[in-house]
Amino acid sequence: MGERLLLDCTLRDGGYVNNWEFGYDQIVEIFERLVSSGVEFIEVGFLDEKSSFDRGRTVLPDTASVSRMFEGVSKGNSLVLGMIDYGACSIERLEPCEETFLDGIRVIFKEAKMKEALAFCAEVKKLGYKVFAQMVSVTTYTDEKLAEYAKLVNEVMPYATSMVDTYGLLDEEHLCHIYGILDANLDPQIRVGYHAHNNFQLGYANAKHFLSLDSKRGLLADGTLYGMGKSAGNAPLELLLMFRNDKQGAGYHVTQALEAIDNVIMEIYQRQYWGYNLFYYIASSMHCHPNYVSRLMNKRTLSVKQIRDILKTLEPAKSLLYDEAYIERLYREYQSIECDDQETLRILKEKLGRRPLLLLGPARSMMKERVKVKRFIEEKKPRVIAVNYAPPTIEVDAIFMAKSKRYMQLFSDLQHNVNRAKPIVATSNMTKSEGSFPYVLNYGSLIDRDAEIIDNALVMILKAVLRMGVPAVTLAGFDGYSKRSRNYFDENKEYRVDGSRAEYLNKYIGGFLRSISDKIELDFITKTRYEWQGKDGE
Repeated sequence: MGERLLLDCTLRDGGYVNNWEFGYDQIVEIFERLVSSGVEFIEVGFLDEKSSFDRGRTVLPDTASVSRMFEGVSKGNSLVLGMIDYGACSIERLEPCEETFLDGIRVIFKEAKMKEALAFCAEVKKLGYKVFAQMVSVTTYTDEKLAEYAKLVNEVMPYATSMVDTYGLLDEEHLCHIYGILDANLDPQIRVGYHAHNNFQLGYANAKHFLSLDSKRGLLADGTLYGMGKSAGNAPLELLLMFRNDKQGAGYHVTQALEAIDNVIMEIYQRQYWGYNLFYYIASSMHCHPNYVSRLMNKRTLSVKQIRDILKTLEPAKSLLYDEAYIERLYREYQSIECDDQETLRILKEKLGRRPLLLLGPARSMMKERVKVKRFIEEKKPRVIAVNYAPPTIEVDAIFMAKSKRYMQLFSDLQHNVNRAKPIVATSNMTKSEGSFPYVLNYGSLIDRDAEIIDNALVMILKAVLRMGVPAVTLAGFDGYSKRSRNYFDENKEYRVDGSRAEYLNKYIGGFLRSISDKIELDFITKTRYEWQGKDGE
């Protein structure tokens, strides 16, 4: 069996969590603890010529900055590495290796750029660095491309080349298949590395299996302290240190890694979680770029099943290359289930009759001002439609639903709700496990195709009310969005928004209300942040 080595990349890959802003003292403590642990390689950050020098941040403009940051710090027996995302740092920014704190440089690149990137690796090698060629998204390489890549690598003879499982798609079988092709075609002197991501909770298991391969070739596995890293995180270094001590007779000082975790990493983890979750599971299981999943999940309109249905329609060539306009088009196509709703509108208008109409939203004011709302209902005797929720104590005439995600939540809530037998007025994009909705409105005629959020439920129900020719509507429980406090009275239904999104939604909906105020009389009986009629809501 060839040599087995470990590489820590906390200060580089871990930096995706905190924008690489560790702080100088924390950077030094992490580094010194890793040196004391005996890990063979320590990657200290990115080299990016567009960045400026900051002693507290591990993205540095050149090799001279690395030496400046770590001046006076001992690297013991560890070899120190920097990483270049090919094209981000020119060769002119790299001093000869003997003049810097760095011992090696890792160059990451996608398959389309492998020839140019390997040529760059050859130039870096001439400067005396140990060079690591990093195959980003190794799962995108065909067997033929892997063999072609290996031959190109042999011309450069880097210290190592690594399989980077960018989206956490590999299992042991697939990992061994890729390694087998590289092993059969690479020069025996070139080491092979593996960089795991934990989307399927396999980062540590895969790395452990990789290090255990019966191969004469030198192998190295990446890890980070506490698995800190991009997306679902990485293989935890402390587990790899322990594994090599227990199973391969290594002599790492695991306690030093644990001290770094306790003193530095846990504080970051408490502020910014990383690790396995549903989001990264969906991205990996659908073999797609995580941004596609986040775009769909952030809409808060789709069930998991619907998200997966949309992702299944991704073209293979686009699945791992994020295209915002493309996924937005797929979303609209999926949602745009057209129907003729003229008869539904006629029936609903007939049921409303001449009685006032009250729309209820799920915001906190429904609890804070419930006495006012109930008094209005007792005095005015309105027809009441709840929007995207079922009030637990107020009986309504119907429930309007425009979001499948909300309906899936509502379905269980209704079993013990005073409104469990009330009819659902649904938009045509909705799905139901069995049967059909009693009233269905055409989704395409209610959305705002020019808006950032095309299917806001309040906007949609008001458009439907306008189409019915209703002269006036009263609203309660539509508070607008806050970036600082809860938006919904039920925490389980909470829809948290950041500051810019809250501001956008309040401004957009306020603008819509103003645009229809000459067509329908609007009155809020609870406080709202929406600006309409040229003034702030109460």
